[in-house]
Amino acid sequence: MKGGKGKMNYKRFPLGGLWTNGYLFYDESGDAFFVDPGGDAQEVFDFAELNKINIKAVLLTHGHLDHLAGIESFIPLVGDAIYISDADSPYLKRPPEDMQRALGMTSRGAEKFKTIADGDVLSNIAGGFEVKVIATPGHTPGSVCYVVKRGDELLVSGDTLFAQSVGRTDLPGGDERQLMESILKLSKLPDDLEVLPGHGPTTNIARERKSNPFWPR
Repeated sequence: MKGGKGKMNYKRFPLGGLWTNGYLFYDESGDAFFVDPGGDAQEVFDFAELNKINIKAVLLTHGHLDHLAGIESFIPLVGDAIYISDADSPYLKRPPEDMQRALGMTSRGAEKFKTIADGDVLSNIAGGFEVKVIATPGHTPGSVCYVVKRGDELLVSGDTLFAQSVGRTDLPGGDERQLMESILKLSKLPDDLEVLPGHGPTTNIARERKSNPFWPR
């Protein structure tokens, strides 16, 4: 989606072997940040170069390898402007070897980054964007969602909320009770809020409230 001045500009890039949705947010001046680089991001860099976009930060919704496997290629651009929850930061600092083998992905992660917590507001990461952090544990202990605001608002939900589904909890660190509490928290958001999930198509809160079988009743 591309808006005018003061509006939301973003582009989705399915990356890596699991086609994880990565999202590039940018303003009219070309300042940008990227969410969840799940694999080889050359097409992201090609798009940025073609459109004179300057990627200044990377935000991670959680620490699973399929959401951060491409992080190394962003480090020369963003330095330590990589944001992840404290609880999931060990996954970024040292990606588990068993997960690398299971997914057929390799990553050395990142040594330098910044940690975030529930309620944090990131207002200086790029351009005129404001990003609010919502802690949504359950899929992983440190899963977060981001409410991105620049004129419009939308929710980047990672693997917490999908169209007609929610994140799995059968992986190490998963907790079904916590996930349901996190979905309850998201259910308080406005109906017209667009949702950009970590996998699959976009949706909105109203659609999930009406027909998601995991939604709080």
